Amino acid sequence: MPHRPLALSALSAMFAGALVGTPAAHADNTRLNNGVVANVFTVQHQAGCTNDIKINPQLRLAAQGHTLDVLNNRNLNGDIGSDGSAPQDRANAAGFHGKVAETVATNPAVAISGIELLNQWYYNPADFAIMSDCVNNQIGVWSESSPDRTVVVAVYGQSDRPQTPPAAPQNGLPSPVVVMQENIPPDPSPDYDASDELEYGISWLPWILRGAYPPPGMPPQ
Repeated sequence: MPHRPLALSALSAMFAGALVGTPAAHADNTRLNNGVVANVFTVQHQAGCTNDIKINPQLRLAAQGHTLDVLNNRNLNGDIGSDGSAPQDRANAAGFHGKVAETVATNPAVAISGIELLNQWYYNPADFAIMSDCVNNQIGVWSESSPDRTVVVAVYGQSDRPQTPPAAPQNGLPSPVVVMQENIPPDPSPDYDASDELEYGISWLPWILRGAYPPPGMPPQ
């Protein structure tokens, strides 16, 4: 992977200062979660991908469920849930029926730094293969922490699944169509505490240096 060292330098800058806050402080982890999405985007494009990965609410729900499961069950540290579920099972239950993969990071501390998260996923061949796979064009990320454990889960999905056929008309009238918002960009202005200011400035630096502001998927304010 000839571009991997270049990606690492950019990712290191983006991850620096990113921490999962403690529950007592009620810190908003949105910036860390969005930072994971941005870094997966960078990894994919360094690998030659042309698609722009998007946040999927169903995959994010699947990630949230497994994050809480791993946080509260100390014997868990991988893809299998306490109920024996696999990532595909949880994604299906959340309403996503395309093929999925997952990366899980745990840290036996109240927080995890961006560098620690980077080391766990970027240097793990299986996790890096998932992050850099161009077919994974959907993603959901969630993170939680307790005084002695921090968990970050990313669920990656493929959107090339068949569409659900419309329901049969009833009483001669077509059934109402419900459109679900599948892909949403990271919130450019989430609620956050003052400690996130440093993280915000660092996370935008690589995009600014590349002359891309805001980055793909981030609408201008």
